[in-house]
Amino acid sequence: MKERRRTQTAIRCLAAIAGLAAASYASYVGITWLRHGHVTPSTGDEVDSLLDQFMPTYEVVERHQAQVAAPAEVTLTAASEMDIQRPIIVRALFKGRAMVLGSKSEEVERPRALLAWMQSLGWSLLVENPGRQVVVGTVMRPWEPNATPRILSSAEFAAFHEPKYVKIVSTWAAEPIGPSDSQLTIATRVSTTDATSRRLFRRYWSVFSPGSLLIRYVGLNLVKHEAERRARTETS
Repeated sequence: MKERRRTQTAIRCLAAIAGLAAASYASYVGITWLRHGHVTPSTGDEVDSLLDQFMPTYEVVERHQAQVAAPAEVTLTAASEMDIQRPIIVRALFKGRAMVLGSKSEEVERPRALLAWMQSLGWSLLVENPGRQVVVGTVMRPWEPNATPRILSSAEFAAFHEPKYVKIVSTWAAEPIGPSDSQLTIATRVSTTDATSRRLFRRYWSVFSPGSLLIRYVGLNLVKHEAERRARTETS
């Protein structure tokens, strides 16, 4: 009898947690839907001279920072070489997105390091400030099951306005704040090229933005821990 009560209690707790998670997700989706579509320029902490060259105004921005106990050069290298697919939760999110969109699984063996992996997917290296910042960008239709990015030069990316596309620019930067410390910034901006792409991306982003946020949070911590490990190794 006691065992049955414990089982029933556990089931009720799990159901309550699942209900709370579903309600939180639904609320986040609703807020994201309402907030999307407002084109804004970079202001305050969001100002980034390199990003502004390619996307001075945008409809979506994600920006995350962490203080890292490692020199800027070490932090940036750790970010460029990060294996974002290593955590189980990230692989699960990628797989879940593919299942929802009906994407075909690919059999291509891709690099594990972040920068090389993104380039293999069709992202363009727009600019690189050695030891300080990397900026990559792509033009695509992310709502399609197997979206094919457009590989463009820096000048082509900045000038691109072809209808029914989404422009995405991302950066990871390391700013020195001392001889052995730095501030890591990971940021992404998104803009659409017309009303149709804005409508389609709004629906896509409302559903998948929570996963994107979690992936960037995980990535930020991966880089921080790896950079600090490398810094300790170099000084030991």
